Amino acid sequence: MEVIMKRITINGLFLLLTILLFSACGSAQTAAEKAQLAEEIENAVQMPNFTFEATYAYPSGFKSIYLSPYYSVKVSADTVQAHLPYYGRAYTAPMDPREGGYLFTSTDFEYQINPGKKAGNWLVNILINDLDRQVVFNFDIFENGTGRLSVNDVNRQAISFQGNVTAN
Repeated sequence: MEVIMKRITINGLFLLLTILLFSACGSAQTAAEKAQLAEEIENAVQMPNFTFEATYAYPSGFKSIYLSPYYSVKVSADTVQAHLPYYGRAYTAPMDPREGGYLFTSTDFEYQINPGKKAGNWLVNILINDLDRQVVFNFDIFENGTGRLSVNDVNRQAISFQGNVTAN
């Protein structure tokens, strides 16, 4: 009976290690996949034609907040569509309570791109001109598809977001 129990235990451990080995090998990106992703992100930032999907919000003076997957900023050559929440102090309250976050579509904006501090990093500044106030989106985009967005608004405290960047 003891021999059977030892054999079952050894076989179980072997099976567990095999499963762990195969699952770890399947999730790693190859160098070619990383290079392709970096090229896609660079082209999307240069064109511009990318979507930033926010996963965390970092309000000034508050804890970080995990966001549902529906908050994003879509940037194309002629349009910026923003659908982001806002947490923090507003210096001027909106007339319409539904305008609490950053919910707008802009066709009048200035797009500026600069290289980041390291290779594979871009700093994108977007000045929105067709709102009733000045709003600036400062993106920090990395070649692995992650990014940060800092929003500066003259009527509100600054807020930043962390998320993923994909080419459209």
